[in-house]
Amino acid sequence: MLKYKEKEKNGMLSFTANMTKGVISLATSLHGVGPRIQDGTFRKKAGEIDAPWHCPKDFSLVPIKMPNFSMELLAPRKEERIRPEREVILQLHGGGYIGKIRNAYRDFAVLYGKMEGERAVLSPDYRVAPEDPYPAALEDALMAYRWLLEMGCGAEQIIVAGDSAGGGLALALAMYLKDHGDPLPKKLVLMSPWTDLTASGESYHTNFHTDPLFGNTMDSMIYSNAYYKGYSPQNPYISPLFGDFTGLPPMLFQVGGTEMLLSDSVEAAKKADRAGCDVRLTVYEGMFHVFQLGMKKMKESREAWEEVEAFLNSEK
Repeated sequence: MLKYKEKEKNGMLSFTANMTKGVISLATSLHGVGPRIQDGTFRKKAGEIDAPWHCPKDFSLVPIKMPNFSMELLAPRKEERIRPEREVILQLHGGGYIGKIRNAYRDFAVLYGKMEGERAVLSPDYRVAPEDPYPAALEDALMAYRWLLEMGCGAEQIIVAGDSAGGGLALALAMYLKDHGDPLPKKLVLMSPWTDLTASGESYHTNFHTDPLFGNTMDSMIYSNAYYKGYSPQNPYISPLFGDFTGLPPMLFQVGGTEMLLSDSVEAAKKADRAGCDVRLTVYEGMFHVFQLGMKKMKESREAWEEVEAFLNSEK
């Protein structure tokens, strides 16, 4: 059954949320700067210009080298490894399939790690386009998932989480696992997932002028993306909205009400519900794409992270 909620339906956004939206809108309207934000140029370089990241004292960050990519394992410092008897988060970062991991996702991992349950967080720095288009990201996500199984984690202890492209990749991974007879993860956490790379949803039109990040232009990574080069964007492993949701694990969708990708979550949640999945959808009215990047500094993002924690610790 679909559990649907709207947050801040009356538009009473926090001061910080309104200010952040204004900053995003200003940045994307600046001559010479805006296009580089919207077409992903800045996002692609973000990991390279990040300041050194300092791991909190209660955690350790362990680098893991894989054949074609690398991973980072965030674990309680006293453990520094996977504990097979505990749940683990497989975090698939966003970035439009063109951006590599950056500090924000290490901060995401810390938030997951501080939640009740003391979960370790595995974050693959999967290959990205244009150098490595589809199916590279899916192959790396699959290898990371199977690595967890090889480390002794049961599939029922793995939670796959992702935002934006990472959210779409999380769904694509679950569909691939199901289609190939592999054990499915326990749950999916999907923040503003990019499920429709054809950009065919209603919100691509209705929110064209309200989305502070991708709105008011057709020259963005939404409409021009090198990820699916040579493949149809309707391929379910590229755009999971067009896939079969039957048998997928419980999933939580969170999405902003003003973003162009709103329908990516709404339509995917409806389709999952029709397929008999346990699915929850929360639309945070007035919010923008992956507003959870506000971490705990913004009321709306705090509420979103609290909702994630409640979902992770619920029986279903």
